[in-house]
Amino acid sequence: MSSIDADSAIGIDPFGFAQTRLSEPAQAALGGLREVLERDIHPLLAEAWETATMPDAVLQTLVPLHLMDPDGVDEAEATSSLYSGFRTYVLARTDASVATMYNAQSGLFRAIVEQGGSAAQVAELEPRIRSFDLRGVFALTEPDHGSDIAGGLATRARRVGEEWVLDGAKRWIGGAITADVMAVFARDDADRAVKVFLVPRDAEGVTIRTITGKVSLRPMQNAHITLEGVRVPESARLQKINGWRDVAAVLRMMRSDVAWIAAGLQAGAVEAATRYVREREQFGRPIAAFQLVQEKLARMLGNATASLAMAVQLSARQDAGDYRDENSALAKMQTARLARETVALGREVCGGNGILLSSDVARYFADAEAVYSYEGTHEINSLIVGRALTGSSAFV
Repeated sequence: MSSIDADSAIGIDPFGFAQTRLSEPAQAALGGLREVLERDIHPLLAEAWETATMPDAVLQTLVPLHLMDPDGVDEAEATSSLYSGFRTYVLARTDASVATMYNAQSGLFRAIVEQGGSAAQVAELEPRIRSFDLRGVFALTEPDHGSDIAGGLATRARRVGEEWVLDGAKRWIGGAITADVMAVFARDDADRAVKVFLVPRDAEGVTIRTITGKVSLRPMQNAHITLEGVRVPESARLQKINGWRDVAAVLRMMRSDVAWIAAGLQAGAVEAATRYVREREQFGRPIAAFQLVQEKLARMLGNATASLAMAVQLSARQDAGDYRDENSALAKMQTARLARETVALGREVCGGNGILLSSDVARYFADAEAVYSYEGTHEINSLIVGRALTGSSAFV
């Protein structure tokens, strides 16, 4: 282990962000998570990639850690954007699919219930979400609508007495195949407002098909969902979501998660590439001693540290109550762009072995492409930032 990360609970953290921003109990919880990931989950990942499946052992290992309400960490810190961000960083440092799967529950699904549910709904569901007794996913994206989902959302909901009937399709929904319920976004035929319904996975009229052929985030099971005449009661509708403005407020809060994934993914790539070059010998000595290799590693570390710094400050501002679309868009745009460069450099220093799962960098290299596009493409986030800079909207 190098001096860069020797004293950090979270791995690569040369400027000590975790040490200065988190309490000792929070750091201890994340240090324990890091050890579990390295010991119990990392050995499963190469086969998980080969088979494009998420081992049951991953959640079976993570759930007992109570990462959403860790022992010894006070509630305010445990629910803060900073703590959840560092948790995401540690997860993504091991694997982006693992982080994405956990965040499907702890991030988007938990947030839509907390922010969109009535007091009674939150009181009933929040403890079950934290314990994973109730597993859920966030079903927003559609086959024909991603970047234009705000205006283009086509899934329909119509009220019939005390029930709602849903028709439409969703795509790229991570974790749907194993979820208990899906938070389905649909447009009300009556008022054209977007509403959210908790739909049981096994409800009549629901068809779920796993998307195959992916070259990124392979262990993460993404699904194509079809809803045909699906009936749910009014009690299954999240009562505080009554239009796109309400949805946008939740998305604004959660976009920081992707910046943390991009930062953690880079940290994992730096560590994997550094480990490899210390062991690989050419011309009679470890390639870690070559100037060009060290220059690439230094750039990787610079990118990873800059990304971590941006994610930390974004979360700190959010914890202070400052939520701005342009800030979260800027962080996602920049960290995902840097991640692409970082993983490419990691692949380079590992040479031909950089495309093998055994070197680890291959996973990070492929996953950076998914992170670059999901939760808002580079172009969409750029336009959000540009609008804030210029005062002019370039959206068509």
